[in-house]
Amino acid sequence: MPLIASHYQNTHPLLINGHLQTIYPALFRCVPTQYSSERERIDTPDQDFLDLDWYKSPRSSTLVIISHGLEGDTQRPYMLGMANYLFQQELNVLCWNYRSCSEEMNRQKRFYHLGATDDLHWVIQHALNTLSVETLYLVGFSAGGNLTLKYLGEQPTRLPAALKKAVVFSVPCNLSKGAQHLKRWQNFVYERRFMKSLRHKIQTKAAVTTHQFDLQRLRHIKHIWDFDEYFTAPLHGFEGAEDYYARAGSERFIPSITTPTLLVNALNDPFLPSACYPFEEAQASQYVYLETPDTGGHCGFYQKGGWYWSEARAYEFLTTAIS
Repeated sequence: MPLIASHYQNTHPLLINGHLQTIYPALFRCVPTQYSSERERIDTPDQDFLDLDWYKSPRSSTLVIISHGLEGDTQRPYMLGMANYLFQQELNVLCWNYRSCSEEMNRQKRFYHLGATDDLHWVIQHALNTLSVETLYLVGFSAGGNLTLKYLGEQPTRLPAALKKAVVFSVPCNLSKGAQHLKRWQNFVYERRFMKSLRHKIQTKAAVTTHQFDLQRLRHIKHIWDFDEYFTAPLHGFEGAEDYYARAGSERFIPSITTPTLLVNALNDPFLPSACYPFEEAQASQYVYLETPDTGGHCGFYQKGGWYWSEARAYEFLTTAIS
């Protein structure tokens, strides 16, 4: 599939690089949230739970399920922006929190990880059993984008018949190279923010559950790679960080995707090394469309006027026939 030429241009005169285009939306964006969501908690097959936020449109038989990024949740600006924009277009929207990412710690010893498509599948099945859905779309940001691509490519012949398209933004398709890239001094502020949240999460779970954790290991953790080596991998049945990255990364699943999918990675995304831009895989695919704007940052894509470009772009791809 030919690569898509992007027409996105950053219009904010002060957001002059990928770092500012990433940080400003995350910290200062005020989303026009004129619509309120309805929280639902569902049980998982292993006696855990997931918290879902519904935006239900009674006149629509179309549903969009949105997945958030690493250590994110359904209340992040990029999630609220996408949900409110799509709901304004009279689509049903479901945003879901990964295990441990809502206000209450999950029950099981496991958390979430970037390849945990079992939970995404459970959410999808629940949604299809809850609403009368004729058309289903998936949207994912960053880690949620990786999760979405992996889900689409794992067992493409067993996907729900209602699932028609997907859009993902700012995806670290190659998790190993992405983790190494975050170690750069330029990305210190992002990795520090992630590590503060992840350390707190381990300490909280150790304090409120009967599960045993080796908190001494937290002393040796400086980077995301370290956390995945000492906690993510062993908690979820991987041999180590690199085994986790190899098995959970979406890069190797892209050739198997048979659902029309738009992948948008800005070229100035500070989180993404060159290995996270799957040009060859997209060119060889009939279904994966790769769009690489020059600007936009990580889950940014600022646009003047309230709604962001990513929201309008997602709606355009999802609802426009592919020629």
